[in-house]
Amino acid sequence: MKKLLVVMSMIPLFSGCKEVPKQEETTVQVVETQEPKKQVPFVWEGANVYFLLTDRFNNGNPENDVNFDRTEETGVLRGFEGGDIQGIIQKIEAGYFTDLGVNAIWLTPIVEQIHGATNEGTGNTYGYHGYWTKDWTAMDPNFGTKKDLANLVKVAHSKGIRILLDVVLNHTGPVTDKDPVWPDDWVRTGPTCEFTTYENTTECTLVANLPDILTESDEPVELPDALLAKWKDEGRLSKELDELNLFFERTDYPRAPRYYIIKWLTDYINDYGVDGFRVDTVKHVNENAWGDLYKEACYAFDMWKKKHQDRILDENPFYMVGEVYNYGISGGRDYDFGDRKVDFFGFGFKSLINFELKGDANNDYESIFSKYSNILNTKLKGKSVLNYLSSHDDGGPFDRERKKPYRAANVLLLTPGASQIYYGDETSRPLIVEGAEGDANLRSFMNWKDLDTVPEIQKIHKHWQKLGQFRRNHPSIGAGKHKILTKAPYVFSRTYMEGEFKDKVVVGLDLPKGKKSLSVKGFFGDGTKLFDTYSETEVLVTNGKVILENDFDTALLELVEP
Repeated sequence: MKKLLVVMSMIPLFSGCKEVPKQEETTVQVVETQEPKKQVPFVWEGANVYFLLTDRFNNGNPENDVNFDRTEETGVLRGFEGGDIQGIIQKIEAGYFTDLGVNAIWLTPIVEQIHGATNEGTGNTYGYHGYWTKDWTAMDPNFGTKKDLANLVKVAHSKGIRILLDVVLNHTGPVTDKDPVWPDDWVRTGPTCEFTTYENTTECTLVANLPDILTESDEPVELPDALLAKWKDEGRLSKELDELNLFFERTDYPRAPRYYIIKWLTDYINDYGVDGFRVDTVKHVNENAWGDLYKEACYAFDMWKKKHQDRILDENPFYMVGEVYNYGISGGRDYDFGDRKVDFFGFGFKSLINFELKGDANNDYESIFSKYSNILNTKLKGKSVLNYLSSHDDGGPFDRERKKPYRAANVLLLTPGASQIYYGDETSRPLIVEGAEGDANLRSFMNWKDLDTVPEIQKIHKHWQKLGQFRRNHPSIGAGKHKILTKAPYVFSRTYMEGEFKDKVVVGLDLPKGKKSLSVKGFFGDGTKLFDTYSETEVLVTNGKVILENDFDTALLELVEP
């Protein structure tokens, strides 16, 4: 076998956010193959997304570990641990994500966090997670600099990897002795949400001491004095004010709170060319605000493409995936608040995070795969979901004790829809940490040492790599149509067609060790050459079957290109 490097072609297109026909493109891939492979289009519907906490993945620059005198003692795993953007770049350059088949990285918010600590009942906590904003216009030095962010996007794009920024519009950070509350024409500080109606889910605070932006208001407001003083001290007051004036002159929006924040968030697109947003706390904001965010994100993305035509990855429009907490794929396009249903897909979201797969993962493979394929090709046609099995704030993940790492990989990476690998899923990073309370258990530092030294972790990781690369190389896995071929052994096909591009694969799971026969009758004709990327074996279809002989229980069959 020989390794083939396929380099991303730069396509100078100015697409806007309209639905546009997909064209063939290439992504950076390193794959074991016999012959050069056809160019593979990137489709968000089948993306392989890697979600990481910026502070908990890799420490690339120890010199930025402490800022703003954040030195108070905290609860276990509730302070900054040193991870940063430079650390992410190092792993991109080392090929970690490419080898895992990842083609998009979602990192937690990188804007400046509150300077003080707050105690939510689990000991002092700093804003290491990124969801406690102090200033949307600045990056938190613990995570890195704007130069680091520019480099991250550039390096990721050079590997065919997109960057998703996590963004928060719903709330500011908590109030501390270092972080004053925003003015009352900007935020509400009560009541606390009850989550039983639309109103008591959107016009309320998620928890106590988490001021809620008045995102439903159209009333013009002045900038907070504390923010103006901060900008003045940092020598950028006039620059920020000039940019705001230009934004409001261009858009004619009222100077209401949400429009200030939308301007600040979309600057990261206009300035750095990030490819998409993962949007936090979607159901807690009036849905019209998301339509506004998407409109301005599209404008910023198109402006960036116009200015950087030599750096465009493809013609895909700006991507937004939303966290509508407890949304499940079975709901189709609607989320039910109890007294009202909302179709968030109609307000700029290409995809929503699917909270349902962690439960479905206990079902047999065919039940899962056929269910998801059916829904995605009917009720959600043209849209998608982002599937996950563990995350940063779900206290009931699938396989919390990491006893089923191979099944987790099979379910997550082979279920139709986009996949979200939560950092450490692929290395069985512990989700139970001695002394940690609540969601801190889910947020330990990436277990690089285990990957370097523990043979079983390395074996698990290799399985994730093989499935991840196959998924990236074949849009049919996430975005195609599923069909069972045989129940025992379990063999299925996936097919994806868009324009002149066609992708067909066959997968076998829970196969017997030793010699095994897989039926591909009616899908691949006799005489067809196939390559099993799992065992790196070429086979020939004979009498509607292929014969493999190895100790693997998985087969990933692709066409050998003539």
